[in-house]
Amino acid sequence: MTIHGGPRLMQASKRSAVPAFEVMRITDQIATRRAAGHDVVSLCAGEPSARPTPGTLKPAGYTGPLGTTPLREGIAGHYRNWYNVAVDPAHVAVTTGSSGAFQLVFLAAFDPGDRVALASPGYPAYRNILAALGVQVVEIPTTIETRYQPTPALLDAAEAEHGHLAGLVVASPANPTGTMLSRADLTALVDWCRARGTRLISDEIYHGITFPAAADPDPRGVTAVELDPNAIVINSFSKYWGMTGWRLGWALLPQDLVGPLEALASNFALSPPAPAQELAMTAFTAETYAERDLVVQGFARARQLILDAAPALDWGVAAPSDGAFYYYSELGPQLERFGTATAYAQALLEQADVALVPGVDFDPIAGDRAVRISYAAGEAAVREALARILAFQAR
Repeated sequence: MTIHGGPRLMQASKRSAVPAFEVMRITDQIATRRAAGHDVVSLCAGEPSARPTPGTLKPAGYTGPLGTTPLREGIAGHYRNWYNVAVDPAHVAVTTGSSGAFQLVFLAAFDPGDRVALASPGYPAYRNILAALGVQVVEIPTTIETRYQPTPALLDAAEAEHGHLAGLVVASPANPTGTMLSRADLTALVDWCRARGTRLISDEIYHGITFPAAADPDPRGVTAVELDPNAIVINSFSKYWGMTGWRLGWALLPQDLVGPLEALASNFALSPPAPAQELAMTAFTAETYAERDLVVQGFARARQLILDAAPALDWGVAAPSDGAFYYYSELGPQLERFGTATAYAQALLEQADVALVPGVDFDPIAGDRAVRISYAAGEAAVREALARILAFQAR
């Protein structure tokens, strides 16, 4: 499937109209010419050429502000492989982690005072980055009835109360709930945003870590760019590929944001980390996919341990853990003993040496009634933790 763009009632933010860092633009041109076989002598970047002492640091030079051409092409190929969607590599921006992608995208897409909607509970960094940039955050309270995801009806209510929404951030699978948007639900949100000139930003960093039913037509998740080429998609090598410390992510951009984001990136970080980009080129092989899918199977077994233990835990309403590696649940009867999820988590850590995250980080209003379990640590850790939790609650 090939995606086609079209006019849209949106434009890049005024504050992203900064000059690109010319050195980094030329660095990108040098790489392109060398790849084409030209013997380029560069007197351009302030980049030491002397090699470190043998056995110490390995030198790595700057790349283009939006990453190397081979990696951007590799990411585009990943979308063709997983989703049967044609993505232009020129619209791929490699970033310093998905966190770097969010910062650059928010800067390029929104001006101070713009309103951007987020589901609550949700990943706190969305809210915090937007607030730090002077963007007005509009929290969308969600419940189990909407599977902790926003809906057009909730967005209508938010817009009626707050005014026009310049952006909507969605996550599927979501942190902390693990819930996913079906193709129909994501399509409804895409249509709502398109009709109002609202930028849709889709956080898809947990794609591939999913636990679908056997008949699910989209076992790895639905990418927003399949439904709308003007959607902004953010992803990372940190979760499915397990490359957390390498700090490498990417964004798929509409045409109007490519130039502004490149200019911002060239000034903010010069380029994404070169060694991480070199390593990431191995991510898209059949062998790597097979290896990572085995890891996901381990997550599935750890998840099942929690689901099987849920009746004994006797907590409250839990989100359906469709993907990622999180189980998010209200504490129910345990709140009567401890008062808040924060107090419960602190007592559990001090008395049983088990660490959970209270939900207040993800939902400042109602989150102190819930906790999040991450089962990324694997089966053995989850099994031991569950035994300790049950013993702790029995005391």
